[in-house]
Amino acid sequence: MKTAVVTDSTAYLPKEVLERLNIHMIPLSVVFDNETYKEEVEITASDFYEKMKESKELPTTTQPSIGMFVQLFEKLSKEYDAVISIHLSSGISGTYQGAITAGNMVEDIQVFAYDSEISCMVQGFYAEEAAKMALAGKEPKEIIARLDELKETTRAYFMVDDLTNLHRGGRLSGAQALIGGLLQVKPLLHFADKVIVPFEKIRTRKRAMNRIVELLAEDAAKGIPYRAVIISGNDEEAALEWKAELEPQFPNVEFRISYFGPVIGTHLGEGAMGLGWMKK
Repeated sequence: MKTAVVTDSTAYLPKEVLERLNIHMIPLSVVFDNETYKEEVEITASDFYEKMKESKELPTTTQPSIGMFVQLFEKLSKEYDAVISIHLSSGISGTYQGAITAGNMVEDIQVFAYDSEISCMVQGFYAEEAAKMALAGKEPKEIIARLDELKETTRAYFMVDDLTNLHRGGRLSGAQALIGGLLQVKPLLHFADKVIVPFEKIRTRKRAMNRIVELLAEDAAKGIPYRAVIISGNDEEAALEWKAELEPQFPNVEFRISYFGPVIGTHLGEGAMGLGWMKK
């Protein structure tokens, strides 16, 4: 059985990785003043953050249409017997459900939709693993079983540097935003039951980042090899500095650098920082 792998743009996988592993990407979109841009296709992360600074209104985000999924799956059916479609958490987007609906509408190809229950490059790790197994000729059910195994070791934490977007998006009251800003509160967030929820409230950026490192250390102490990714909201320099600090501390962890692109950046804002990991 020949299996294709699909993921959505919020995995923020580099173009080189998509091409090398033959991963097909379907984009979500961000909307500024009724102008819609497909992320990773029509707008870059850096352009997005510049545009967001200039915009009076917080942009909105949209998932891929069912038609986009159907078109992609039908195209893949000409060459593949099955497709594993890996998406951002169903608790924050209907993209995964869209893949299921479209999969039921196409013929000549089996569609296995997979809910990563997370997003960003950690979601990309699932897509990479699936693609390597697909290229090695593994069956879809074997690939999904492997993804489920990895999910048990997957953790990710995000620090919001500026509360403005959470406030503008209606997720934080004006009073909370003001007080949080005065106290330098940096909400530490994570995914639980498929949605983003507060993990801890920490007073400063440095303490928040140190807390994330403590959580990584708990897992790294097990001695098994991990893959990890440092994710920044338009601050690659800070991400590279953090990577340089962490690599000597955790020789059994392979670190990479990524970013919060337009769709996720809409909610977390510029300056956000995250760290996610799973076993190799």
